[in-house]
This record gives sequence, structure tokens and C-alpha cells, in this order.
Amino acid sequence: MDSEIKLNEIESAFERLEFPLTDDEVVSEFDGMTLLLADGERNLGELLEASTSDRFDSPADLEAELHNVLPREAVGEPFQSEGEG
Repeated sequence: MDSEIKLNEIESAFERLEFPLTDDEVVSEFDGMTLLLADGERNLGELLEASTSDRFDSPADLEAELHNVLPREAVGEPFQSEGEG
């Protein structure tokens, strides 16, 4: 799967999957997909491969684990809220 997805669109992509999934199934599903971040882009499959979980029971589990493996700068400037202008 060679495509791009923004971080704020990831929830809907995860909701289309049928759970439970193993870590290998998740990595295979998203290998080659580019995740667009505030500081550039990353291979979504590679990010999920860094996960320490071996099973995901819901989209929320998978999204939480993704946020655990994202670099801090990937979501914007530290201490900056989305509502500040």
C-alpha cells in the first residue's frame, strides 16, 4: 500500500480494520503508507513495528500505541496547543 495519510486522519483508517489484530498484521497492513507529521513524514508500518504490543483489540488500542512510538516533535511544538494562534 503506497499512499499518504495525515495524523489527524489515522483514527478513521484504524476503524476500517477488523480487530483483533496481531502486531505483524498491523505492520503488514500499513507497510509503505506514509504518515504525514508536523516535522515531516514517516513510514507508518515502520513506526508500528517499533511497538511493544503483540496484539491490538480495538482502533483505540492501535492509536494509543502509535502515539507511544511517535517522536515528540512529530505532533508539533512542545507546550503548544492547537487552539493557540
